[in-house]
Amino acid sequence: MATKYLKVSLSEQYFRKIIYLCQSLGFFQALVYVYQKVRNLLFDSSSPYILLSKDSMYPLWCRPKTSDIDVFRQIFVEREYSCLDKLTNIDLVIDCGANVGYSSAYFLTQFPGCKVICVEPDSSNFLMAERNLAPYKERVRLLRTGIWSHPARLKISEGAYRDGREWTVQVRECKPDEISEMKAIDIGTLLAESGLDRISVLKMDVEGAEAVVFSKNYGSWLSCVDNIVIELHDDSSFGNASEIFQNAISDRPYNYSRSGELTVCKFLDFSP
Repeated sequence: MATKYLKVSLSEQYFRKIIYLCQSLGFFQALVYVYQKVRNLLFDSSSPYILLSKDSMYPLWCRPKTSDIDVFRQIFVEREYSCLDKLTNIDLVIDCGANVGYSSAYFLTQFPGCKVICVEPDSSNFLMAERNLAPYKERVRLLRTGIWSHPARLKISEGAYRDGREWTVQVRECKPDEISEMKAIDIGTLLAESGLDRISVLKMDVEGAEAVVFSKNYGSWLSCVDNIVIELHDDSSFGNASEIFQNAISDRPYNYSRSGELTVCKFLDFSP
């Protein structure tokens, strides 16, 4: 009797997961997702494969045995960024820590009139982002560098952060005798180069470097940001990001909420 009950319970759990996937991704897209997950468990392949979502206008490439599938799950299955879906008049999105381009694909699909600037320091992630976002053409600008608060020479950090996988890549400032891998860029410069007056959405998932970005030199651009969606990392060598971020935006009229691991700040417009 107990075994029969367990079988029914497991069957019900699987059924609910399938329904959840279909609701999040779409029916056919969910079938592709399940097929690719099973195929990667059964076969050893190094070739990227395709994933689909109703929230991505174009197919997305995923590297096997990397964190890509987990990023896809967060964005398209759990739909962490759906907290922004009802926003209107979205012109410019700056995606700091774009990884392989999934979050940018979500924004480009959800907000058909927007343009996105993607910043990603890791070369392998960046190449995948280029591949995934190529169909959006002139709507996307990709920069292989790190976001920072001031001009600096940067390089990829050697030590592993958290699980050490592709979605945890960190950058650091170079020592005087080191050769840099990239020149840092700041948000104010990105806004000025965009030709627009405001940032509709600032998305930031930069593995602790947000503590650097919001530590200084933000006065010239923070007042131009309408919405912020940020993952705060308090366990990195950069310092307590939550405290630094809260201090920076304390006098800004934002409505705060949470969506999964994300802190969401939406601008409160009190104008008549």
